[in-house]
Amino acid sequence: MIKVGIIGGAGYTAGELLRILLNHPQAEIGFVQSTSNAGNLISDVHIDLLGETDIKFTDQMPFDEVDVIFLCMGHGKSIEFVEKNTFPQYLKIIDLSHDFRLKREGNDFVYGLPELNREEIESSERIANPGCFATGIQLALLPLAANNLLQDEIHVQAITGSTGAGQKPTATSHFSWRSSNVSAYKIFEHQHEGEIIQSLKQLQPDFEKDFNFVPIRGNHTRGIFVACYTKFDGSLEEGNEIYKDYYADHPFVFVTDKNPGVKQVVNTNKGVIYLEKHGNKLVIISLTDNLIKGASGQAVQNMNLMFGLDEKTGLNLKPVAF
Repeated sequence: MIKVGIIGGAGYTAGELLRILLNHPQAEIGFVQSTSNAGNLISDVHIDLLGETDIKFTDQMPFDEVDVIFLCMGHGKSIEFVEKNTFPQYLKIIDLSHDFRLKREGNDFVYGLPELNREEIESSERIANPGCFATGIQLALLPLAANNLLQDEIHVQAITGSTGAGQKPTATSHFSWRSSNVSAYKIFEHQHEGEIIQSLKQLQPDFEKDFNFVPIRGNHTRGIFVACYTKFDGSLEEGNEIYKDYYADHPFVFVTDKNPGVKQVVNTNKGVIYLEKHGNKLVIISLTDNLIKGASGQAVQNMNLMFGLDEKTGLNLKPVAF
């Protein structure tokens, strides 16, 4: 059994992580840290876990009693946490924040997108879990980059559910503002752009074209819908073949010939890809759940790979479907 510790256990990503790990056949939760909720039942905060566990939050962090820790803290807090604490040499770390995703001197975290870096993840001790928008967009574009087919600028429009903004209410996430409302934000300046371009250039080093990303706040709670297009000289059949070949050995990504909807992926670790050809443009639709494949499910997928398990272990989740 893999003994797990969770740092920052009260937020949405930690809640999803707990739901998955409580039903994971090879994982056991050692502790769930939360300074503000220490002593309270986990099910008092994550109320859907009522009857599932009697574990309580703690303000203690016994690193020597677990094999891996998940950092579920806000952006900017993980790097401070890692620098401030001393860990046993064997302890693996999976960070769900933005702090370690970009390569820089002294950063020994591997970027944890299995569809890009599976072999590196398997031999790594520290993983930077990708962002939610970044996951959906990269799944849409990696097969083209792997075949050196990104020859023109890329246009992306993507809409995300309100849970992508985190659990703490803000002016643009509370119900009365978000309900029946849609808005764009951080146009061409979203924080996930850096990791997306970094991955595309990992596969296609000469990629220097513009990447145009318009993020949109949706009025739904979860799920990401990505629509992107770029110049492509091949046929639709050739495009589908390229995508199916790339994802043939990746069990969570499916290329479909039927125009999909977000409910097919919500509550799962799946990525669903759909292609259309219009003139000289290839349109790629990519669907993921921002809290699972875009966060906690992918983190567990990474844990499975790090510990030599089948990457699907504990992640056979049912979509909401309707």
